Amino acid sequence: MATTTERTTTANGAAATAPIDPPRVMTPQQVQRFSRHIIMPQVGSVGQRKLMDASVLLIGAGGLGSPLAMYLAAAGVGKIGIVDFDDVDITNLHRQLLHGHDDIGRPKVDSAEDTIREINPDAEIVKIAKHINSENAMEIAEEFDILIDGTDNFPTRYLINDLGVLMGKPVVHGSIFMFDGQVTTFLPEQGCYRCLYPAPPPPGMVPSCAEAGVLGVLPGIIGSLMATEAIKLILGVGKPLVNRLLMVDALDMDMRTVKIRKDPNCPACGENPTVTELIDYEAFCGMPAFE
Repeated sequence: MATTTERTTTANGAAATAPIDPPRVMTPQQVQRFSRHIIMPQVGSVGQRKLMDASVLLIGAGGLGSPLAMYLAAAGVGKIGIVDFDDVDITNLHRQLLHGHDDIGRPKVDSAEDTIREINPDAEIVKIAKHINSENAMEIAEEFDILIDGTDNFPTRYLINDLGVLMGKPVVHGSIFMFDGQVTTFLPEQGCYRCLYPAPPPPGMVPSCAEAGVLGVLPGIIGSLMATEAIKLILGVGKPLVNRLLMVDALDMDMRTVKIRKDPNCPACGENPTVTELIDYEAFCGMPAFE
């Protein structure tokens, strides 16, 4: 695609030109594929091009990551990074719809890519089959607009939070447990996960999904809500869950929203932050990031 120039003026008044990217041109097939988006006044062709130009980093290709990856790709998000170092296990299949029975034993990033390609072959998939940690997180996240936390452990949740704060990137967060789920969105300078949970729970207090179980459909509900949040951020429409925590009780089919306040004393995003670099989160939480 050719690059055009825009005439500008330098500080001393001299004329100058600066390159600008021409607007994306959708193919006839893409116009047809996304036609139900394009006819919506909140999206339109401009909004659809925003989605196609956007990049998201999805940390976790499991229960939450499955609906997230599938719906973001279906919506037309142009670049999806998938971070997951695990292989598909038969115990994943009741909730992780990115993967099928024939994928057992395969890296999750590979089976995720295959599924996404069937949904939207135009999507750029960046596979990151490694454990995200303090040493590699900034390099991994650098090329993405939005961070999406689809993980299931506290060390990685705090890592993703601090990563978003330090890099000035939005973070969409979700979590699930048995029949319960939570969703919220953190924007730069407007609070963070540490404002909500200043300290991790003591080791062993919160059982994992492997220990307590999770309703198979629950990740689909929570992950879809998270995908909605990410799409709204990209489009710049609606009211995202900023400074609000949506709590879902699937057993009683009840939803409620509680307010979250930015903590001026927060060590990450407060007035005098003490978290100025990524730390050893396994030591901070007193538990491993994965078993």
